[in-house]
Amino acid sequence: MRVLAIDSSGLTATVAVVEDTQTIAEYTVNFKKTHSQTLLPMIDDMAHMIDLDLNSIDAIAVAGGPGSFTGLRIGSATAKGLGLALKKPLIHVPTVDGLAFNLYGCEDIICPIMDARRNQVYTGMYTFTRRKAEGCHYSELVFEVLEAQNAAPVEALIERLNIHGRPVVFLGDGVPVYENMLANGLEVPYSFAPAAMNRQRAAVVGTLGIQYYKEGNFETAMEHQPEYLRVSQAERERAEREKRAVVEVRQMKVEDAAAVAEMEHQIFPDSWSEKAIMESLENPKTICLVAEKVGKIVGYLIVYTAEDEADIARLATVQESRRFGVASELMRALDVICWENQIQIILLDVREGNGDAKAFYAKNGFTQDGIRQNFYENPQEDAILMSRAVKPTKK
Repeated sequence: MRVLAIDSSGLTATVAVVEDTQTIAEYTVNFKKTHSQTLLPMIDDMAHMIDLDLNSIDAIAVAGGPGSFTGLRIGSATAKGLGLALKKPLIHVPTVDGLAFNLYGCEDIICPIMDARRNQVYTGMYTFTRRKAEGCHYSELVFEVLEAQNAAPVEALIERLNIHGRPVVFLGDGVPVYENMLANGLEVPYSFAPAAMNRQRAAVVGTLGIQYYKEGNFETAMEHQPEYLRVSQAERERAEREKRAVVEVRQMKVEDAAAVAEMEHQIFPDSWSEKAIMESLENPKTICLVAEKVGKIVGYLIVYTAEDEADIARLATVQESRRFGVASELMRALDVICWENQIQIILLDVREGNGDAKAFYAKNGFTQDGIRQNFYENPQEDAILMSRAVKPTKK
């Protein structure tokens, strides 16, 4: 089997052509250059040096993350592009697994650490164990994952290693960054991998990739997605801004119907269509509200009214904005509208199995009035009937 291997998950850019029993070629650069400038020229140069027809490869192994967001995107895009053009499968090799496989044969705990900034690392714990064959002196080395790759604070990693109580070998670009923290916190014997083994190598990714391929672990180029483990810095900052942003509640508009219908589809098994939402908006006896954060709809409320009663038909918040007061703001706005329109009581029904919703309504003063058996479908479930008086609230 012949595999083209690619790893641009860290500062190192590395490509290789690997077969079952040998490495045909490997090109590795650990220098401050953008992978988008180097990766394809490296593959082209390597192929030229060994007269490689890319159609002769059987698969493409790629370090699929975690690691540098930009580096992973470049590596994955390169692998996907080649896979689609050549009609070859991709082998997704976890980056930290590939790093650990550098230390083939090590029976101590192998602990790669990649710098993830802010005193965090991408890491995992691995080792090799010997499995002897019966009737001869041959022993097979088995690569064992003691702790799957993850993102963790350095202090937490040190604590877990101390609990394991075994000697540890570290490698990866996090070593020079966190060497002092390791020295101050570790209570077990430890060492560092030598220079030839302490960074990403495509030949290792290819070797491990062949093993994964033979175990049936491969995918199409279209299916491949990098594994980030953490969102990017820009995405974390945007999430933090959204978390701190004020929730603004306003009347739902016709142009909101498509966005609300999409949220319905994501949240409810018995989701309403855009047409049903439009019909609710056109009904003069409904109260339709949306909650926004930073201009994005993060929740909505649809209520039917009759005489002095308001019946909540829908109240929902997108997953990432839950527990940040969005639903509470929608309820507060409903109380204001009901109070101004002399509505005295708010009614609702909720799935019996929806513990979070029941807890939210109970916290907001709703009490159980009864049970409507087998009221819900898809799946079939009882409805818990709840109500409370409108709170005397003013704007």
